[in-house]
Amino acid sequence: MSKTIRLTMAQALTRFLARQMTEIDGKTLPLFGGVWAIFGHGNVAGIGEALYQVREGLPTYRAHNEQGMAHAAIAYAKANFRRRMMAVTTSIGPGATNLTTAAALAHVNRLPLLLLPGDVFANRIPDPVLQQVEDFSDGTVSANDCLRPVSCYFDRITRPEQIVPALSRAMQVLTDPAECGPVTLALCQDVQAEAYDYPESFFDERLWRPRRPQPDASELDAAVAALKGSTKPVIIAGGGVLYSEATATLKAFAEKHGIPVMETNAGKSSLPHDHPLNMGSVGVTGSSASNLLAEQADVVLAVGSRLQDFTTGSWALFKADGVKIVGLNAQAFDAGKHRALPLVADAKAGLEALEARLNDWKSPTAWVATAKAAKTDWLAAAKAVTDPTNALPSDAQVIGAVHRARGSKATLVCASGGLPGELHKLWPAGAPGSYHMEYGYSTMGYEIAGGLGVKLARPDDDVIVMLGDGSYMMMNSEIATSVMLGRKLTIVVLDNRGFGCINRLQMATGGANFNNLLKDAKHEVLPEIDFAAHAASMGATARKVASIAELERALKEAEADTKTSVIVIDTDPLISTEAGGHWWDVAVPEVSSRKEVNAARKDYEQKRKMQHLVN
Repeated sequence: MSKTIRLTMAQALTRFLARQMTEIDGKTLPLFGGVWAIFGHGNVAGIGEALYQVREGLPTYRAHNEQGMAHAAIAYAKANFRRRMMAVTTSIGPGATNLTTAAALAHVNRLPLLLLPGDVFANRIPDPVLQQVEDFSDGTVSANDCLRPVSCYFDRITRPEQIVPALSRAMQVLTDPAECGPVTLALCQDVQAEAYDYPESFFDERLWRPRRPQPDASELDAAVAALKGSTKPVIIAGGGVLYSEATATLKAFAEKHGIPVMETNAGKSSLPHDHPLNMGSVGVTGSSASNLLAEQADVVLAVGSRLQDFTTGSWALFKADGVKIVGLNAQAFDAGKHRALPLVADAKAGLEALEARLNDWKSPTAWVATAKAAKTDWLAAAKAVTDPTNALPSDAQVIGAVHRARGSKATLVCASGGLPGELHKLWPAGAPGSYHMEYGYSTMGYEIAGGLGVKLARPDDDVIVMLGDGSYMMMNSEIATSVMLGRKLTIVVLDNRGFGCINRLQMATGGANFNNLLKDAKHEVLPEIDFAAHAASMGATARKVASIAELERALKEAEADTKTSVIVIDTDPLISTEAGGHWWDVAVPEVSSRKEVNAARKDYEQKRKMQHLVN
């Protein structure tokens, strides 16, 4: 008979997590970099006590907001290219439901996240307990059920032995290149404390290596034929290139076959910004170089991309007759989008398989020349908008200042508002992973917590967080956590006094300025929010600057700071970069009393004629 050890369910869970390992650059490391925890009555006595027992091998981190904890955990996994991850535990009730937004973020971005919320009593004797949500027609429902649709795997642990198969399934999902996403194990609070005789073998150390699925022969034949028949091919590099660690393979592939590369927000930094075949961002927030080539392309090799609407210009970007998309993706759902030729495989393995079959095939010299000329034009346009002026600074001018002060070696973190579009176009990314943008779910409030997760994953990186005042107001508490943990961030807050990005979209669709900028919202008094003083109150070094020149000086001074620095600058809410870009489908009302809306609707109907399903 196999040997057993008597542990509570929570003790078995934490001991198991501490024994899961990964291998990076020849070194064996714990797969889980730690557990984020805010304790409450649903987890303090069970998993809280269990985490204390393993605190040396599986560190526990405390934050100030459950959603912020999960954002930090997601950023940690993203910065590690999904090779390492973190878990998050909360109490029942609001602590658990605060995880929903973060779970959706991880789901959309295909990132591993283990959620361990406390749950109601499995024995139901004390029902209804504090914070319990009761369904009057279903006794099995709890608030944690709201996590079901945003989890790639969900389970509720109602008996201590159930944790054994549940963790086995959880690990398969968290480490699978196609299924990867958030896992929720809802832990009934009485079951956390119940003991069971677990097999000792359950706690054996296990090494998880990334799976690299190879392409199907017939799919590979079709993809090779499409590329060999093309005269104007392009590559779209998505996040899968980074997660597959395929950047060097992509570079060699593009160079050998003369194929221009354009990057999604998730895939930016797949090639260095100064590589001659890197055309920069693509789509709605694309460079003029990328979008010019995308409109002419006859074959689009989409590598590791979900092909969301910002990438495809709401499926109006690819205009050539008979254009074909080859979807190289580990997830079949993504590989076959819009009738693409699917090539279901790991990004690195798929590129290597294509390379072996393409031999010496190259795209026409004239196509490469067109690409390089387009990039030269784009770089001139980008420089023009990022250079400083004497006006109230634009987002682009702030981006230019940050880059001049800290350079492409910095790791840039952002998520929402107008900045993602400007950064996607204008930030010159260096090494793989140095551009950390959460734009799959575009979550306001991710930025600072995400920056902390990146710093935990990459402690030697110069991590710079850029965000607007709107995102700062939504979630800023993890500034205090970064100070507490000694993880220095440089945070640049662009204060345009409201939601400037959506205000511009409102205006573009014919709407009146309403409820976005503070001055256009219902108010008695307009608040004068002192973001620098607020950040200082949480322990950060804080500066308010009045110009681009002052910003550059402050950024250089902040390099010498020993703790998190927050730099605040006022910006213009109405200016955005006109160069590049593409139409985006945002529905405009068919009927309105405003002539501006009616005009916008007329223009909208014309633009919709550009949309098509690729066939």
